[in-house]
Amino acid sequence: MNVQLATGVEPRAVILVEGMSDQAALEALAERRGRALGAHGVCIVHMGGATNLGRFLEMFGPHGLDVRLAGLCDAAEEGFFRRALERGGLGSDMSRADMEALGFYVCDADLEDELIRALGTASVEEVIRAQGEIRSLRVFQKQPAQQGQTAEMQIHRFMGTRSGRKSRYARLLVDALDLARVPRPLDAVLAHV
Repeated sequence: MNVQLATGVEPRAVILVEGMSDQAALEALAERRGRALGAHGVCIVHMGGATNLGRFLEMFGPHGLDVRLAGLCDAAEEGFFRRALERGGLGSDMSRADMEALGFYVCDADLEDELIRALGTASVEEVIRAQGEIRSLRVFQKQPAQQGQTAEMQIHRFMGTRSGRKSRYARLLVDALDLARVPRPLDAVLAHV
């Protein structure tokens, strides 16, 4: 199997993530940390959902390219990731610590939740305001389904209401982060590769 990155470099490490927003966030964080991933043979691959992990482990894992692997998933997908890693021959009866030793980290509850908590709602709203979408957020927050929800939950849901918004805000929120407050799973998965 001969897979090359867009830069023409064969991958030496691959970070497997569920979706495009995870990829956007990690790429933005790598840039902020001064890491040129592609130049060092590190590729972030969004799998189009956690259910595709097994296929990507076959491609990049010990029975495929056998490159250094890492990954990032939502808390709701932790069990699925654990089982796929076990089926891929990377461990058995794995705990979260075992997954982390392999380079697979879990966001609590998901990427957006991690970023919103790290920044705080006021800072996230400033990012939304800078994008000219604060009025849309306020209209969204007044909808009956949003009544009784916390501001964090409303912002989280707002980010998923338009195609491409989650990916755009993932990058913007990482850019707004104080680098001392980066959520642990994001820093740890990059450090693994």
